[in-house]
Amino acid sequence: MAYTRITAAEAAAMIKNGENVGVSGFTPAGTAKAVTKELAVKALAEHEAGREFKVGIFTGASTGQSTDGDLANAQAIKYRAPYTTNTDFRKHVNAGEIAYNDIHLSQMAQELRYGFMGEVDWAILEVCDIDEGEDTCKAYLTAAGGICPTIARMAKKVILELNSFHSPDAKYIHDVYEPLDPPYRQPIPIVHVNDRIGKPYVEIDPKKIVGIVECNIPDEARAFKDADPITDQIGHNVARFLVSDMKRGIIPSTFLPLQSGVGSTANAILGALGHDEIVPDFNVYTEVLQDSVVGMMLEGRVKCASACSLTVSNGCLKEIYDNINYFKDHLTLRPSEISNSPEVIRRLGVIAINTAIEVDIYGNANSTHISGIKMMNGIGGSGDFERNAYISIFTCPSTAKGGLISSIVPMVSHHDHSEHDVNVIVTEQGIADLRGKSPLERAALIIDNCAHPDYRQMLRDYLKISKGGHTRHNLPAAFAMHDTLQRKGDMHLTDFSEYVK
Repeated sequence: MAYTRITAAEAAAMIKNGENVGVSGFTPAGTAKAVTKELAVKALAEHEAGREFKVGIFTGASTGQSTDGDLANAQAIKYRAPYTTNTDFRKHVNAGEIAYNDIHLSQMAQELRYGFMGEVDWAILEVCDIDEGEDTCKAYLTAAGGICPTIARMAKKVILELNSFHSPDAKYIHDVYEPLDPPYRQPIPIVHVNDRIGKPYVEIDPKKIVGIVECNIPDEARAFKDADPITDQIGHNVARFLVSDMKRGIIPSTFLPLQSGVGSTANAILGALGHDEIVPDFNVYTEVLQDSVVGMMLEGRVKCASACSLTVSNGCLKEIYDNINYFKDHLTLRPSEISNSPEVIRRLGVIAINTAIEVDIYGNANSTHISGIKMMNGIGGSGDFERNAYISIFTCPSTAKGGLISSIVPMVSHHDHSEHDVNVIVTEQGIADLRGKSPLERAALIIDNCAHPDYRQMLRDYLKISKGGHTRHNLPAAFAMHDTLQRKGDMHLTDFSEYVK
């Protein structure tokens, strides 16, 4: 059976104002690109004609410019969930133009199934191959799992983007599994990083498929900053800490699976671990793979990796496809609710390493908002991993903006991860192991080991003027450093003397 071939513009023309669209992909690999780009063109034409046109967007995580960026610039998004990193999208969210719902990535698919976000009118999936059966369509995904099985099943209509940029061999690395909902949910039977429990394709009712859009569009891979002395030192500090825990017997001699966030700091950390001769060859159970992990897999340093997404350069993606006979036995891509499953993370004993924007003196972390107001990016899967990790680690440089901002503050301006879920803080200055420590003990460790020397005395002064109790705070002064930054552009100029009574 041959399904109808249509153009991206023809597909976009079918989507109506007010409808909800689920798209494939995850940070931003494997994201539908052809139809969403044309949807932005349609929105601009509709607005020019004086007609309203906005849609809801459901994704696995962040998408690229062709979805988040172009649709945001076209004023075409009424609602969006979950994680995002796109610069243009961020501007429109912070301008109050988009209803953005930032939720844990492990919860996105199930909250759609539970009906929390309304109906899924359309699913647009990027695929590398299609088995065009009469009773069942088998759609083979490209570089990410995302929320594809859920949106494909829930959607009233489905559009498939058959993207020849991706090798059909991508089908060999996918494990598609959708859990049942309560009260029928069963344990997820993953006990090893490389266990496969599902099928290599997404099953779709052919009656829902309105058309296949053939295209050849590269993944819109994000560029990350090169490593620098600060990120390299953070990576060295994390490696030193984990080696110490292994020598003490806290981490087994065989080591444990690692999860690491996205970006240059994550690359530096994994690179440092990969080069440390004491650390044995290890596994990765994470949500995104970056170029550095792929390189270590080819070297045999990383034995097996499980993820939701190949957030890699297009050159690295080609290398995976060229070596598919190796990677099909060592790499597994899963839907996000499996890659980020709290159940599996805790069972495997994953060591979680993620990046914070700022951390306060008690170990609470802000990973999403600048000065508590402006969204920088979503929470992603950091909460999924950190709360359920064997060891939860947050990293950040001790300062930002050339030293004008301290990343260690009296109280975080936006609260994503509580002190109860954070075991270790690492900056280029050092390591604060918070396990088994009281609030005041945590404060001393974070100030002495992680804060920049320029800010340590200021933070000690804050503690001195804070009222007693289990957790000491001076509420009028808690955001004095943030307030000084907004008024004077430099946290160094903070003066706590006015808060002393």
